[in-house]
Amino acid sequence: MEGRCTCGGVRFRLASGPLFVHCCHCRWCQRETGSAFALNALIEADRVMLLEGAPELVLTPSQSGKGQTIARCPSCRIALWSTYGGSQLVRFVRVATLEEPQRFPPDIHIYTSSKLPWVALPAGTPAVPEYYRSSEVWPADALARRRALFG
Repeated sequence: MEGRCTCGGVRFRLASGPLFVHCCHCRWCQRETGSAFALNALIEADRVMLLEGAPELVLTPSQSGKGQTIARCPSCRIALWSTYGGSQLVRFVRVATLEEPQRFPPDIHIYTSSKLPWVALPAGTPAVPEYYRSSEVWPADALARRRALFG
């Protein structure tokens, strides 16, 4: 699966499917995207391969207080992925930057306590008011990949 910014100055490829896909409805994601939510595919950083260009890494505040680094195209400024809390091991790839974003629907809706009231959540997809425990929601193969990454 390949992705890119709007101008095409930064192109990348995912070497595998993501660990898990979040649809985040927190106020921070709403503000950062200028939309109702952010849709992020969580994937190991070493599985995101740059094909062209290099993103600019922009340190921004986060609700946790630990900060977030957003990888943006230096030309068109599109956010391609984020890392959180100083860890560079997992990237939160913006699903809509992928060539076929429809392949990665949300596995879970998070921070639904701040969801905009006119957003309807689909039946059958887990939704939680805040965050969750990976061990209770992620599939076994994703948990194994997570253990390999963090020990």
